[in-house]
Amino acid sequence: MTVQSKFEKLGVDAAPGQEVRLGAKGGTWMRGEVLSGRPVDFSHGDVDAHEPTPGAFDAFEAGVRTGGAQAYTEYRGAMAIREGLAERLAGFTGASVDARDGLIVTPGTQGALFLAVAATVARGDKVAIVQPDYFANRKLVEFFEGEMMPVQMHYNSTEDGAGLDLNELEAVFRNGAKVFLFSNPNNPAGVVYSSGEIARIAALASRYDATVIVDQLYSRLRYEGVAYTHLRAQNIAADNVVTIMGPSKTESLSGYRLGVAFGAPAIIERMEKLQAIVSLRAAGYSQAVLTTWFAEPEGWMETRIAAHQRIRDDLVQSFRKIEGCDVRVPGAGSYLFPQLPKLSISPRDFVTALREQAAVTVTPGTEFSPHTPRSVRLNFSQDHAASVEAVRRLAELVERYRA
Repeated sequence: MTVQSKFEKLGVDAAPGQEVRLGAKGGTWMRGEVLSGRPVDFSHGDVDAHEPTPGAFDAFEAGVRTGGAQAYTEYRGAMAIREGLAERLAGFTGASVDARDGLIVTPGTQGALFLAVAATVARGDKVAIVQPDYFANRKLVEFFEGEMMPVQMHYNSTEDGAGLDLNELEAVFRNGAKVFLFSNPNNPAGVVYSSGEIARIAALASRYDATVIVDQLYSRLRYEGVAYTHLRAQNIAADNVVTIMGPSKTESLSGYRLGVAFGAPAIIERMEKLQAIVSLRAAGYSQAVLTTWFAEPEGWMETRIAAHQRIRDDLVQSFRKIEGCDVRVPGAGSYLFPQLPKLSISPRDFVTALREQAAVTVTPGTEFSPHTPRSVRLNFSQDHAASVEAVRRLAELVERYRA
């Protein structure tokens, strides 16, 4: 694989937050009037509609005032901050966290994901990934020249768990996969793995001595009645799992670029060595904001979850009014992944038309799996009324281009 071909696999044009840089791309297939309405970018959450946790900026300012001691922390992050994180993360996940050797603070969870994959995947290594799942998983495995071994998640054909094909997962482990990479809750579908699925993943990883990297970015934003099982608290060897989390999404702290990875000390050590070359450390002053994580005012998280659940329910209802549209209610997170009816234009052209004719930006389903071309992903962490109106315009465009 050439350097150029490696970077071609990292295309960003359709990635969240990038659509606006494309400019107008309308073709002869476009017809009809432009629909008026407030622009809504569903490719990422709106931190103005859902503001960061109280005290976050004050903690950042305190970090700045601390000066050099906070600016130039250890590559893994300031020890005092890691100790506080270890205690809180252990309480949340149900298994102890080693602040010294088993935890690293990174520039966002995206940074943690990059480091974790780089620390476990070399050329030719077989890596199990879920389809659909977070788009960067596939891109990073390809970039590091690993061999992808897809495992299908039949999320629309089950109401219990994520619908992961566990027999297929065992088959890829049997065929040599030594790393398994997945998100829970799933991005883009918002489904949560059942306790049975997580227990089976843990058992398979232990049986085949495989490393599991689990992205739990949305594990705090769980809706009423939804149970969550942490992989690291199951019967899996501590050296076989790395968990990635961060306050970017649920807590609206994405601008501070903070993430954490915790688990297998040997992998964390490799991640530190690479971070020392790539970025040195997570932004020193920003690290201080982590003191507010899991320390929000009483009732704050419940209020945030309730607000997102109301938006979720209204948008699901709107999509279910579209004839031929299939959408599962997400159990956690702020993503919807509806499958649209057949259209007279290509799915990618529809995404373009939606942006240019309705001022609505979504992420195409092909970013998450080649098997979901008719799906689009919406991050509904938006202004409630604006998001409902935006989906109404989307529905109007579906009728305009219905096959």
